[in-house]
Parts: sequence; structure tokens; C-alpha cells
Amino acid sequence: MQRLMLERRSKILRAIRDFFDARGFIEVETPVRIPAPAQETHIDVPPSGRAWLRASPELHMKRLLVDGCERIYQIGPCFRSGECGRRHNPEFTMLEWYRTDADYLDILADTEALVCAVSTALFGTTTLSYGGTAIQLAGPWPRLTVRDAYRRWAGWDPAAQWDADRFDMDMVTRIEPALPRATPCVLIDYPAPAASLARLKPGDASVAERWEVYIGGLEIANAYSELCDAAAQRARFEEAARERQALGKEAYPLDEPFLNALERGMPPCGGIALGIDRLVMLACDADDIADVRPFCQRQSSDDERYMWD
Repeated sequence: MQRLMLERRSKILRAIRDFFDARGFIEVETPVRIPAPAQETHIDVPPSGRAWLRASPELHMKRLLVDGCERIYQIGPCFRSGECGRRHNPEFTMLEWYRTDADYLDILADTEALVCAVSTALFGTTTLSYGGTAIQLAGPWPRLTVRDAYRRWAGWDPAAQWDADRFDMDMVTRIEPALPRATPCVLIDYPAPAASLARLKPGDASVAERWEVYIGGLEIANAYSELCDAAAQRARFEEAARERQALGKEAYPLDEPFLNALERGMPPCGGIALGIDRLVMLACDADDIADVRPFCQRQSSDDERYMWD
């Protein structure tokens, strides 16, 4: 199984690079060890001396957009503390891409085309079998607004009555189990408090232009129309810092070079983070991330240290 997994992972990475190279994107590399992680209430990152390991290359990639890049992508390692289980690993591989003059719907079209291109490169078809279900990958993918999903399966509207703890609990226990399996499903237009770096939807400030896509029950990607307003982004980071402190968490330094770049002017753009390991899980019909990552980390019984398989 490990050899098959490694072969498929390699083919997936090759297909991804072919896809973006054909569309005029530049592959970039940005720092993995960073002085200031993005300030988000519930995302914790491992310290590395006086710096941290990144949870995402997002802020550095956006600075490249400010400096004149128009289409960029990156494949590389990312890290989160306290995330270890069948679908999470403290170290994981992320694909992110950003392009100017685009919004979250343009990025969705990219994603539909990319996933089909990867499936075709691997299997010669856009039908994928996962968990005993044949999944039709050809777009356009069905979309379901977050508020409609919660009204239908959880009995409340999180955009009208925000409750972060209830939102997260219902997402895991009510929403995700109810999503269709035979086709990808796009949960779109998240409540504004659940989108710290996304632009608010014009005409409805209660939701943000953010979506996540699920394939075979796996959350594969998170995308949005990027927030370009430096003052609004600073205010969101500062609010997240206060929330982290109230929860007894460390408040990270603000990334001033990123905020300064926004002040200089970031063009309208869309971006996405897509989990490579989740994509490999789909390709290998695997239910555990440990099956698709050699030397996967496992939490020990004291819940404080990690062991490697």
C-alpha cells in the first residue's frame, strides 16, 4: 500500500504542476519558519525558537501579489499544534494558489477543473471510487449555503445568531454527516465571524465570500475572495488576539509587513488552501491520513508528545 500511495502522490503532484504551469501560474516558495503567524482564534502553530512554523503560506503569498505577481501557487509543508487524528496530522502538505482579478467563484472553477485533471491523470476518468461510493467529479459542483445547511440539519441560522462553539459542534455532528457522498458538495457563504481573512459579501455583511468543498465526506479545500482592506484586516487580527487571550492562548505578534503591504494596495484577488494529503486519501481510498503520509505522527498516551510510525 505504501508504494502505491507514494506513486499516486507523485502523480498527483505532477498533475497539479502541469495544471498550473499550463495556465500561466508561477510556482513560488515562501518561508516555513515565520516571525508572525496569521492571528486566528482557533488555529495554534508550533513555536520554533523565537519564531513559529507556519500554518499556511498565505500572508507571504499575498505580499507577492502586492509586489506585482498575478498568478502564483505553492506546494509545501504546514503545521498546526494539537491536531492529530484520522484526518489530521500536526505536519501536513498544502497546496495554495492565488490570482488577481478573481473572486471565490473563479477559484471554485479552478478547483473543479484541477480535481478533474488530477483524477483523469491518475485513472483516465472523472469518476472516483471512495468508501464504496462512485463520485462524479465533473463540475459544476452543487452548492449549498451555510445558513441553508444549518437551517435544514441543525435548526438554526448561524449568520443571524452567531455562536462559535455551537457552530463548530453542529458542523461535525450534524452538517458534515448529512452532506452528499456521490458528488462533491460546496458549502458556500460562511457567517462573517467564521472568515477572518475573507471579504464580506456585497449587500449582506452577515456572510463572507468563503466556501469549503467536501468530496466523499472529506473536507478538501477552503477558499475565499480575499480581504484587501488593511484597516479591516488589522481590526480582525486584533479581535482574534483578544479572543485568544480570553481563552488562555498565546496572542501572536501582528504581521506588520503583511499589513503594510495591504496598505500599499493589494489588487482584488481570490485564493485557496487545498489539502494534498486529503486528495491522496481520496485517490488511495484511504480513511486515515496515516495511510498516505510516511512516518506519520501519532500522539502518545500522555497527549503531550508525538511518536512517529
